[in-house]
Amino acid sequence: MHLTFTQGSDHFKLLLALKSTLNYLQATSNTNSPTSTPPTPMPIALTMNTTSRFTLQLQLASRLGLLLALFCSFSNWAMSAEMDYPSKPITIIVAYAPGGQGDAFARIVAERLTVIYKQSVVVDNRPGVSGVVGTRMAAKAKNDGYTLFLGQTGEMVVNRSMIKDMGFDPLKDFVPVVLIGNAPLVLLVAADSPFKNVNDLIDAAKSKAGRLSFASVGAGTPGHLAASALELGMKAEMVHIPYKGVGPLMTDLMAQRLDLFFSSASAAMPQIKGGKLRALAITTPKRMASLPQVPTISEVAIAGFNYSLWGGLFAPVGTPNNVLQSLNKEVNLLLSQPDLKAQMEQDNLAVPANSLVEFSAYVASEAIKFEKLVNEAKLKMD
Repeated sequence: MHLTFTQGSDHFKLLLALKSTLNYLQATSNTNSPTSTPPTPMPIALTMNTTSRFTLQLQLASRLGLLLALFCSFSNWAMSAEMDYPSKPITIIVAYAPGGQGDAFARIVAERLTVIYKQSVVVDNRPGVSGVVGTRMAAKAKNDGYTLFLGQTGEMVVNRSMIKDMGFDPLKDFVPVVLIGNAPLVLLVAADSPFKNVNDLIDAAKSKAGRLSFASVGAGTPGHLAASALELGMKAEMVHIPYKGVGPLMTDLMAQRLDLFFSSASAAMPQIKGGKLRALAITTPKRMASLPQVPTISEVAIAGFNYSLWGGLFAPVGTPNNVLQSLNKEVNLLLSQPDLKAQMEQDNLAVPANSLVEFSAYVASEAIKFEKLVNEAKLKMD
């Protein structure tokens, strides 16, 4: 007695599936051979007696059962690995030396995530080339959630418009995870400066074109960008004087060897409260709780003026979504803890809860804003 497996039958489909699987496994095992080539599919035309048919079905069941078991084991292992995150220490790369705002953001998160995750979370400072060195290292890291990046305004949305051929694109090579803080800048002048408000300064800048000076700690930094935006808004040019550190800069500002400087609020507060510097305005649309008498630039001079120093966690593109969700959830929770929230507010940092989608949209909007500013102001790295 002879049986024929006709095309389209269940037996035929089973045989074809097994043949394809076995051919694939055979081809995979031969990949180390330089002359090996993938097998090409061949039509099946089989005839066999009842005994051989039964034997073949047993072999098919055994082999497919083994394949299914292996597949299920691998799936369970992969799922378990993702669900057990984190199972080893996490590194947060910061693209600047210790002591800056980004480093502070990273250490706040690292300290508390260590407790939450019961795994060490360490900060790795990798300064150099306006943040490019550390950003590149993080962009090239394995996308498994164990190497994260503390990205700020400069590294994520400014450098890409001011530095050519970085070897990566922050908007394409990273996934925004969670916004940690958004710090306003304060427009500062010396305590005995003739400028009593923003409009005094703008009038002087227009009448003394190219004579007023503003300081920064380098091209592309928040202070440089905010001052450039002020120039565009008031349609008057000033002289940019970059410094290597904020200490000498503040000394010259207090001595009126400089006219103005946009500083982070936390760095400027001691001198403001000590009566050595005067705050003329805030760079964000909302006034600061710690300086309620100081107006915003937007409300008194240039409508829509909004520039700040923000920082958040980013992960290499391709990081598993459950890892991103876990980090977003836990960081939002720790930022809402009363003691940390009070500490952040004391440092004049806004800490809005934000989802993955919300932070991604914010980064995209900031990139558009700063690209426009860089192009209109014709900014470039010194």
